[in-house]
Amino acid sequence: MDPVSITPTAVPEAPADYAPAVPDMDAGPAPSHLFYQSRQRRPLLDRAQGVHIWDTTGKRYLDGSSGAMVSNIGHSDPVVLAAMRAQMDKSTFGYRLHFENAPAEELARLVAKLSPPGLDRVFFVSGGSEAVESCLKLARQYAVATGEAGRFKVISRYPSYHGATLGALALTGYTTMTAPFAPMMHEMPKIPAPTCYLDRDTLSMDERGRRYADMLEAEILRQGPETVLAFIMEPIGGASTGALVAPDSYYPRIREICDAYGVLLIHDEVMTGAGRTGRFLAGEHWDLVPDLIALSKGFAAGYAPLGAMVAPGQMVEAVMEHGGFIHGYTYAGNPLACAAGLAVLSETVRRDLPGHAAKVGAVLKDRLAGLMDRFPIIGDVRGKGLLLAMELVADRNTLAPLPPERMAAARLVDLAYDRGLIIYWRRTRGGYVGDHVMVCPPLILGEDQIDEILDPLEDALTVLSRELGMA
Repeated sequence: MDPVSITPTAVPEAPADYAPAVPDMDAGPAPSHLFYQSRQRRPLLDRAQGVHIWDTTGKRYLDGSSGAMVSNIGHSDPVVLAAMRAQMDKSTFGYRLHFENAPAEELARLVAKLSPPGLDRVFFVSGGSEAVESCLKLARQYAVATGEAGRFKVISRYPSYHGATLGALALTGYTTMTAPFAPMMHEMPKIPAPTCYLDRDTLSMDERGRRYADMLEAEILRQGPETVLAFIMEPIGGASTGALVAPDSYYPRIREICDAYGVLLIHDEVMTGAGRTGRFLAGEHWDLVPDLIALSKGFAAGYAPLGAMVAPGQMVEAVMEHGGFIHGYTYAGNPLACAAGLAVLSETVRRDLPGHAAKVGAVLKDRLAGLMDRFPIIGDVRGKGLLLAMELVADRNTLAPLPPERMAAARLVDLAYDRGLIIYWRRTRGGYVGDHVMVCPPLILGEDQIDEILDPLEDALTVLSRELGMA
């Protein structure tokens, strides 16, 4: 049979006078059909470059929180944009059950190379919640495949945040986010996060670290070791605890307890990974090797929706032998997203952005700590690399929280925003009380740009302190 000749469908040209509709910002924000968490409106984004963002009025902002701790290599990086354009000329989508694609294969190879020994298999997703869900499902299927189907409980910490889907939310210890959905999900057991800085006892920090770690063993025994599948934690706390770093003694004890009871250790590195804390993975600060890793946010740095689960080959192979991984997303391993992620990660390595984050972060942290000399409202400055936070308190000696109705952290964010600085706020103590702000600029921040953070922040703190009667 002769081959059939097919003429591609012609793409109609746009009219000569065509132009996309642009809102008239002089008339104020147009009515929006979008909705998010609240009614608050913000200016319309125009463009972004490096550590700066401009709105359509021409006002410039320093992105002091990297969005939601996402834009690790800054905005509009030319190398990343070029890689994305090149991939767009080839293909923007190929379903994972129909084709493999080179960007996904190369990115997985690089992730395996950068991960701890043994963690050499990668599963791509579109975001952090999906990455956490993937870890849960692989862990569970591994237990079933290896004859331990009685294990299903995943212990997490309170406060904590692990994602917005119902599975990830069941692990999240942040009451204001979880309470409305409690009847819809199987809530998992929690242990206290290692908030040692709040403790008033005679123990050393190392002793406190071990005490908090031992709470995991106690909870495993309370639940029944044969029912406990995994323990999940952020190696350094994210927005739920404001860059909380546990004492060094905490980390090896956690690994020891998990090993003793056959419990898998999952590191949620969605916020802490990809160099933000001064290492590619935050767990590396303590030479800690988890059983599973969840990555997202800075992994593709906002250039495309992308996340990953990193797993050991022996776990993956056991699941494959038992019928395969019963899980997946339509956009898993999307070639355009993976091309963006590969370029981001390659630039992160080539430019040693983790090392740069460690160096510049130490300077920024010292400068933030210096603000405590001027502002009694600052009770603590903490974090590693460029994952930093300041906790706001009513009394620095007791670290008593500010009255929640004053919304102090939210007010500080708005004051800073008015002054061209973007920072991020959350409640530290379970979502109801305790105020902190995250100061987490892109990893490309130069030391000469630190004043662009400190000057408006200092001004905003001056105004807030006066409003609260703490000047």
